[in-house]
Amino acid sequence: MPLYSDEAVVLRTRKLAEADRIITLLTRRHGVVRAVAKGVRRTSSRFGSRLEPFTHVDLQLAEGRNLDVVTQAVTRAPFGARISEDYERYTAGSVMLETAERLVAEEREPSVQQYLLLVAALRALSTAEHRAGDLLDSFLLRSLAVAGYAPSFDACVRCGAPGPHTSVNPSAGGVLCSSCRLPGSASPAPGTVRLLGALLTGDWPVVDGAEARHRREARGLVSAYVSWHLERGLRSLPYAAASTGAQA
Repeated sequence: MPLYSDEAVVLRTRKLAEADRIITLLTRRHGVVRAVAKGVRRTSSRFGSRLEPFTHVDLQLAEGRNLDVVTQAVTRAPFGARISEDYERYTAGSVMLETAERLVAEEREPSVQQYLLLVAALRALSTAEHRAGDLLDSFLLRSLAVAGYAPSFDACVRCGAPGPHTSVNPSAGGVLCSSCRLPGSASPAPGTVRLLGALLTGDWPVVDGAEARHRREARGLVSAYVSWHLERGLRSLPYAAASTGAQA
């Protein structure tokens, strides 16, 4: 079978037969790939621990008819070891993995930006550079932007009038001026709107200095925005919301 190499993040695994697993990967050059890792559930497996969720790996794979086969795995960064030590980081990381898989819908369709964004987010999460909930909210907004659903937290999304504006509507795609405001729009505090913009652009001094009430309000709006644009809710998001909400 033809061989190819790539770097990847392990998104999830599931059991196959007595000793194998099917590994879902987000690769740098081949997008989402599902491959069989043979014998990894045996204690004698030479690379079973390298194919756990959150792990950043270099892989060699053999092309298969239905599923490719992992023939070699070398760890680049074991993000999962640190992420799994803390429940808040673990739930936030789980949402990141699920989001990445959902947004790269077509298998073997390269999405380098999504891949690099995920690697950077997991690295920051594993080193606890910022609050886990803030990292998650920033990742969600930036992932959606890469996928073509970029929100606006400055100019009105309907008429383009420059902000600041105080009405936010997830279905409309961000902030609305007073003339364009739609029924059901939220009216968050100005500090919350500034925080949303900082989460989207990665302005961490602003994010790290935000008040707890603004972070809670922003978290709810990010969750609503994700739910609207993904249509089907993320299974892991309620667990992350519960754990990060307690720390806001």
